[in-house]
Amino acid sequence: MNTTHTALILGATGGVGSEIAAALLRRGWTVRALVRDAARPGLDPRIDWHEGDAMRAADVMQAATGVDVLVHAVNPPGYRDWDKLVLPMLDHSLAAARANAARLVLPGTVYNYGPDAFPVLAENDPQRPLTRKGAIRVAMEQRLAEATDVRSLILRCGDFFGPRASSNWFAAMAKPGRRLRSLLYPGRRELPHAWAYLPDVGETVAQLLGRESELERCARFHFAGHLVDGNTLLAAARRATGNATLPLRAFPWWLAHLAAPFVVVLRELREMRYLWREPLQLDNRRLVAWLGAEPHTPLQQAVETTLRGFGCLE
Repeated sequence: MNTTHTALILGATGGVGSEIAAALLRRGWTVRALVRDAARPGLDPRIDWHEGDAMRAADVMQAATGVDVLVHAVNPPGYRDWDKLVLPMLDHSLAAARANAARLVLPGTVYNYGPDAFPVLAENDPQRPLTRKGAIRVAMEQRLAEATDVRSLILRCGDFFGPRASSNWFAAMAKPGRRLRSLLYPGRRELPHAWAYLPDVGETVAQLLGRESELERCARFHFAGHLVDGNTLLAAARRATGNATLPLRAFPWWLAHLAAPFVVVLRELREMRYLWREPLQLDNRRLVAWLGAEPHTPLQQAVETTLRGFGCLE
């Protein structure tokens, strides 16, 4: 990889953005990032941090000057005001990518899809979401498809997990910062579900960008990740903790239902319940055809690294 390539990452302190940044740095890229407080402790010194806000178009445009790639891995904090902020934020990234002839990378999800597309999701399956957030995700992808003067890359994934990602279903199951005493599982324990280990996602994005000139204008890929059921996930957690009797408990959907009008995060989680009622996996054959193999950390290693990063292991 040419070491003069530069990427701007919005959301570089989050789970997805930080892993994409790490993978690009390993390949000699120059990595910039936009952060509200560039003096905050713990920021990676290898990254060129620019102070600003992804919700301000001028800040994004200034930070993006001269970049080859812009990674849009940022969301409004705390799931708040998605309907008001998500699309304007993406428009800021689109404008900056357009001004610099840069490729825009959007880490995607399965929220775009309704149950009619289950159980195996392919890149071109119809997108008929059931939820407000799913409709916003569809609108985001439509923005990229309609921006005929901007190259884009979307990598759709299952539920994220990883040592630096604390806002996802795995974190709701394991409770970061506490010794793991049980797993709160949101679905039927025998149903397989798609999980995306974020260091593997970051590596996948970096490998695709290594062949950026070969990608079509609107490139879409699916990342299969780990297809495991609740029993398999529990077994991995038991081995990681050394606790052979660690229980798998049912997620309290009744509590999410009662508290949803008052707690934004629980309201958002409740909307996603349909994703846990049926088997769910992503068809990665197109990705494998491109890369030869999908980056894949063994499940046991991925679970243990995540729990250690959460501070859940003694």
